[in-house]
Amino acid sequence: MSFPTYPAYKDSGVKWLSDVPEHWDVRRNKQVFRLVSVQVGNKSADFQLLSLTLRGVIPRDMESGKGKFPAEFDTYQVVEPDDIVFCLFDIDETPRTVGISSDFGMITGAYTVAKTLPAADPRFIYYYYFSIDLRKGLRPFYTGLRKVVRPETFLNIELPLPPLSEQANICNFLDHETARIDALIEEQQRLIELLKEKRQAVISHAVTKGLDPTVPMKDSGVEWLGEVPAHWEVTKFKWPLRTASGGTPPSNDRETYYDGGIPWLRSLDLTDDLITEYEVTVTQRAVEETACKIVPKSSVLIAMYGGDGTIGKNGLLTFDSAINQAICAFLPSDRCAPEYLHRYIQFYRPYWMIGAESSRKDPNIGQDRIGDHFLVLPPPREQSEIVAFLGVELLKFSALIKEAQTGVEFLQERRSALISAAVTGKIDVRNWQPPASEQAPKFEVAEAD
Repeated sequence: MSFPTYPAYKDSGVKWLSDVPEHWDVRRNKQVFRLVSVQVGNKSADFQLLSLTLRGVIPRDMESGKGKFPAEFDTYQVVEPDDIVFCLFDIDETPRTVGISSDFGMITGAYTVAKTLPAADPRFIYYYYFSIDLRKGLRPFYTGLRKVVRPETFLNIELPLPPLSEQANICNFLDHETARIDALIEEQQRLIELLKEKRQAVISHAVTKGLDPTVPMKDSGVEWLGEVPAHWEVTKFKWPLRTASGGTPPSNDRETYYDGGIPWLRSLDLTDDLITEYEVTVTQRAVEETACKIVPKSSVLIAMYGGDGTIGKNGLLTFDSAINQAICAFLPSDRCAPEYLHRYIQFYRPYWMIGAESSRKDPNIGQDRIGDHFLVLPPPREQSEIVAFLGVELLKFSALIKEAQTGVEFLQERRSALISAAVTGKIDVRNWQPPASEQAPKFEVAEAD
């Protein structure tokens, strides 16, 4: 679907704005909204806690135990429906710096809350600054190391402003069309999750049931594992395999211990795939004087710390490397091919949390506990066959997942382009009406002359 441009444009008179439709105004922020800050004080129990996220301003679940909360909320500020919430600090690092609230609640006093004046539709202001946020367009106004836009600076920034009725037209158009695109994105994301589940199922079946559906089976003796081929060995990791871990050199002596050319891996470097890259290196002295010992290539690495979101992250090492204390390395063994072990570890990831414990908030697993978990071990020939089979099958899944991810990226780009074009007057949607058919269109944004 393509849209017309406006019949005439004019110079906005602002160096960071392009031409705008001839009948649009250019206003300063302080002419279209005012900043407000009303603290909840000792009445925080009466307010829903809100959070600014990639999904907008949404209620935050305080009962789940996830995330950090202050001891008290007295300095939090009141947010009402149609208030616009800005994050005007650490802008480049913040995933989303603007949202519009549909709820009555409270939000951290670190954010900036705005109410629109009669000349502005709050949805239009939100959409305009959303389009600015997508390209980090406030960079010219940053100050300081934390990239702060000061309130006085922010209030004097200029923006294009259509007549109020036209703002409503634009917002109605964007509400409708972005919802359609979001629905398509959600479908693609569900497809990606389904493909990942099927991929995991293929791995799980291959490393616990084998490739021959006619082979005799036996009870593994492990309730959640069920039956395995009768001629396979059910053992524990600690019997056929040796493990190792590492350490972190002192960070206050980087000249002595870092940037020395020896790879050093952390749990954040594990991608559940082959490990072919690294970001940090250490010196030979670090290896000799600290606990960050080198493990050989073909070791299978697994993250031990960090709770449910990190424990079990894994990788197959393709080079010799030092590791930190958050990683357990399964060292190469004649009894277990590293490629098979890696696939088995991928199957096993949901089970590492069984028995994980810690005095810290996030549970962890240690080498001893890892060693006590169960390993299903086929004969060497079958290990090789399983690795070859999975190599082919998982490539197919990777291609399908990549195709779906490309589709999501395309839809996100079109959504962003559509918003930007509408709020800056590159397209004219004054005569737009919701289509009779709810078939999702393919958007082609017309460029202004």
